[in-house]
Amino acid sequence: MQNIDPERVSQDIRLLQLLAQTFPCIESASSEIINLEAIQNLPKGTEHFVADIHGEHEAFLHILRNASGNIKRKVEELFSTTLNQEEINELCTLIYYPEQKLEMIEAQENDLPNFYARTLLRLIQVCQSVTSKYTRSKVRKVLPRQYAYIIEELLHENPFDDDKEAYFGRIIETIVQTGQSANFIIAICQVIHSLSIDQLHILGDIYDRGPGAHIIMDYLLERQNFDVQWGNHDCLWMGAAAGNDCCIATVLRLSLRYANMTTLEDGYGINLLPLATFAMTTYENDPCNCFQPQLLQDKSRHSRKDKLLLAQMHKAITVIQFKLEAQIQQQHPEWELKSRGTFDHIDFQRGVYVYEGKDYEMCDTHLPTVNPADPFSLTAEESELVEKLHHSFRVSDKLQRHIRRLFQHGCMYNVCNGNLLFHASVPLNADGSLKEVNLPNGKFAGKELMHRIGMIMRSAFQREVPATERKYARDYFWYLWCGPDSPLFGKDRMTTFERYFLTDKTMHTEQKGYYFQFRNDPDVCDRILDAFGVEGTYRHIINGHVPVHVTRGENPSKAGGKLMVIDGGFSRAYHQTTGIAGYTLVYHSRGFQLIQHEPFTSTKEAIHNGSDIKSSTQIVEMTGHRMRVRDTDKGREIQAQIDDLRNLVYAYRHGLIKEQQG
Repeated sequence: MQNIDPERVSQDIRLLQLLAQTFPCIESASSEIINLEAIQNLPKGTEHFVADIHGEHEAFLHILRNASGNIKRKVEELFSTTLNQEEINELCTLIYYPEQKLEMIEAQENDLPNFYARTLLRLIQVCQSVTSKYTRSKVRKVLPRQYAYIIEELLHENPFDDDKEAYFGRIIETIVQTGQSANFIIAICQVIHSLSIDQLHILGDIYDRGPGAHIIMDYLLERQNFDVQWGNHDCLWMGAAAGNDCCIATVLRLSLRYANMTTLEDGYGINLLPLATFAMTTYENDPCNCFQPQLLQDKSRHSRKDKLLLAQMHKAITVIQFKLEAQIQQQHPEWELKSRGTFDHIDFQRGVYVYEGKDYEMCDTHLPTVNPADPFSLTAEESELVEKLHHSFRVSDKLQRHIRRLFQHGCMYNVCNGNLLFHASVPLNADGSLKEVNLPNGKFAGKELMHRIGMIMRSAFQREVPATERKYARDYFWYLWCGPDSPLFGKDRMTTFERYFLTDKTMHTEQKGYYFQFRNDPDVCDRILDAFGVEGTYRHIINGHVPVHVTRGENPSKAGGKLMVIDGGFSRAYHQTTGIAGYTLVYHSRGFQLIQHEPFTSTKEAIHNGSDIKSSTQIVEMTGHRMRVRDTDKGREIQAQIDDLRNLVYAYRHGLIKEQQG
């Protein structure tokens, strides 16, 4: 028994009395201490970090299914001497997509009983390897109820043990004979999926560009062991769900820009017919050349007529967005956003944009809904359209449910096992010190700033919050999208207007904030880590937001390894410029591995041809010893529980609390 501080026990007597309700005697408390001490010595669970998924659900889900290549590595370690590469690939594909792959195999295999028997045996070996670092209790929780007992028996027996070989073999044989082989294979594969990743960290930007953000969110509704650090694109959709019309217009604009209506229409049931009707009428004879969609998916899916309609809708909502932004900008002069391009700089008679006394050529001057005398006002038709779109976002049950999930598992930042996680940046001054940013109730910097911003975002959805505060919170989502002191943006301004309407590319420039200028400085990174209370020999800042341009020789590791950028370009929009298709960072019991992925073809291709995402390890940072649970944040929580239980045992033995037997 460790040294007990009697004074501390006396001070905590009320806590110990509550604990005694769960552990009513010395034996039960001691048993739990033994259990927790055993857990402390297990290897640390594997953490996966991903960022900037941008709706690419197939690639994202495949990477989770193959655990960033970790499952294939395990399969190769187990069977490299007994299976050829084709057989290894087939087994891996079966693990990733058991239902679909089984359907194919069952239609082609001549000797199904033999296939089932050998496959079950192999899958049990893989599952044993994956589950070896977990307690039986934790494994039991992810087992399907109807097969839990049998799978547990198989997992904890050695099929090659002479004493157990017949027992093990008879279980496999009976599973095949009773016609349950396919169900067992699917169940075991799901266990492998569940336990290959102990904790999933998503560093923002689930939404926009790709077609399947809603599918990713559906997956996260079913998963528990994950957290999200909100990104600027997530924030945009959160603001839209809260009823911020600027955010709604921007969400629609981005979806139309990339011809991606799937998440809006199929995912959330947003009615786009009013927008299409308005656009066709208003821009009937307008080719909308500056608003042609960027087609990231199969370009043959869209006819010429489809593309014209998308361009007309794109232009219609873009004009509305800029009007709404100017209005909200006028309502919040404290945000100091006057540098943003707006319609009031246009000389409509000459068809030029005038800024600081200089004329700039415009690539599109056909703006029939913009009144030169009152350029920020919506027409009656635009106002009616905005109301309909607002209603459609607010009443989408699925969208609201997904946003609630982001709040339940999300925050502006997270500190986990010596790593500081956030999406984009921390506002800094010109000297690299933390910048104090104005919020409604004071000036804040660093950790406190992130926390306060998160509270403002949450208040937009809380009915008990006063209406004026709730409105400010709704408006603030737009500032977080494009404000210079927003940790989610990190630039001096957003030049969306200029990029659409001005031909002079010097007007398109956006200056990155000081964080991006200092993120390669180890001293600044240490200062940020200290400010957020991050401790440990191996501590890091991990974020995404800005794609790493591998083709230009950019390294995702900054500041001598203190900072890691894991936005390598999941989105197809970035593949040509980054040269890759995303990073995942894996933190297991022996250290860090940064995995670089090549573009993913499709789930169909992976299932039919056994193709996998080609991945390569870019960075390895190994610790001096294998990390155990006791070395993690969870381990420190468990140690606190152990200390409390030891104090409870002391209290029982010294009569401070009476034991309850039976």
